[in-house]
Amino acid sequence: MGGGSVKKINPTNVSIDHVLVALGETKEERDIRIRSLFNFFDAGNNGYLNYGQIESGLSALQIPGEYKYARELFKVCDSNSDGKVDYNEFRRYMDAKELELYCIFQAIDVEHNGSILPEELWDALDRAGIEMDEEELARFVEHVDKDNNGTITFEEWRDFLLLYPHEATIENIYHHWERVYHVDIGDQAVMPEDISKHTHRSKYFIAGGIAGATSRTATAPLDRLKVVLQVQTTRSSAMSAVTTIWKQDKLRGFFRGNGLNVVKVAPESAIKFYAFEMLKNVIRDAQGNKSDIGASGRLLAGGVAGGIAQTAIYPLDLIKTRLQTCASEGGRAPNLGTLTKNIWIQEGPRAFYRGLLPSVIGMIPYAGIDLAVYDTLKDMSRRYIIHDNDPGPLIQLGCGTISGTLGATCVYPLQVIRTRLQAQSSNSSDAYKGMFDAFCRTFQHEGFRGFYKGLLPNLLKVVPAASITYMVYERMKKNLELE
Repeated sequence: MGGGSVKKINPTNVSIDHVLVALGETKEERDIRIRSLFNFFDAGNNGYLNYGQIESGLSALQIPGEYKYARELFKVCDSNSDGKVDYNEFRRYMDAKELELYCIFQAIDVEHNGSILPEELWDALDRAGIEMDEEELARFVEHVDKDNNGTITFEEWRDFLLLYPHEATIENIYHHWERVYHVDIGDQAVMPEDISKHTHRSKYFIAGGIAGATSRTATAPLDRLKVVLQVQTTRSSAMSAVTTIWKQDKLRGFFRGNGLNVVKVAPESAIKFYAFEMLKNVIRDAQGNKSDIGASGRLLAGGVAGGIAQTAIYPLDLIKTRLQTCASEGGRAPNLGTLTKNIWIQEGPRAFYRGLLPSVIGMIPYAGIDLAVYDTLKDMSRRYIIHDNDPGPLIQLGCGTISGTLGATCVYPLQVIRTRLQAQSSNSSDAYKGMFDAFCRTFQHEGFRGFYKGLLPNLLKVVPAASITYMVYERMKKNLELE
């Protein structure tokens, strides 16, 4: 996090002697404690630990299986990478971890009275940008505070985090507790979940809006090409469409409609986020105030939130499609104001919502496929590629790209029908009578292939759009001091 985050003490300025004082232990007592823990894992009395022994030991400590961190702990301890962890390696890990935990404990314990008060923990989380209500804070303290005196001693802090193999930042500690305590609401929902825990929501919206606008502008030519191909009812190729766009408007033609596409990014994201948060609370209440609404609950909330956001900004989407599919007038694109006025006067207000039904219908299956495939791929990568480590940015990007591609392909026929309904004037002689009529006529005149016109440019923009969004989003988080 930025300037307001917890400033840890420099480990070079502290030693194990400081740890001993904080724990009230002698050196000999600490040696016995660490040896006993090593022997606990070394149930077979082999003199060393392997991965299976560490996994079994964590299971015996009743750490939930999904969050054992066994492979990471084994990797961190096995400093010489020989596949075995001897006592000296185990001891080095314990020394380093206890020093690390001491440093962050001292940073949180601003009164330096040897214990963390609930308000000190709350302040540390707040400075890290994590929002926590009083009930959640009480659960956190209660989980770590073994003697139930309302404060967290260094010994309790150490016991809670000693076997956590990742860096002990305040955010990591919070998410570790969140997972172990079973209040984690999931890694991959339709919305970025972690934002709901942050006080800097507006900055996240700014970062997301700029990232979305940048990626849409970079892939605008592919979007224009996709829309042009979708409305073609005769045989056409991508090259002929490119040639037509170039002849009519030159380079600017490939960016026609992008301004509206960029304008709708921020309101669509904001509406979707707030609707998602509201619907999660409704579902949570309906389930009896469960902390985890489950995958089906997240899917329902995300799908409905997407539908609400789509409905709210849909007129902008329709105007963008009309703008992208209208013929140029004397080598110039149609005027946006005139185009909007003509739709209102000639077709009426309802025309701004032509094609909304297939657009909304596709929300939940798209979200469901995307969510299921993403989680499956992430689990497979954890099992076969990164061996139980947390997926890094590239793995997440790859999983998201594949899941998004499959989701988009499955609901693409609905996109084609939506675009055709949007592009066609409702008072024209051959206008579609509705979604069902558009499906029937498309299949009758163009066959099954008609439902997948423009699919290639649509898929080609998935990887660059996701990559650009991710890179710009991460850069904006740093610039806005969200990192």
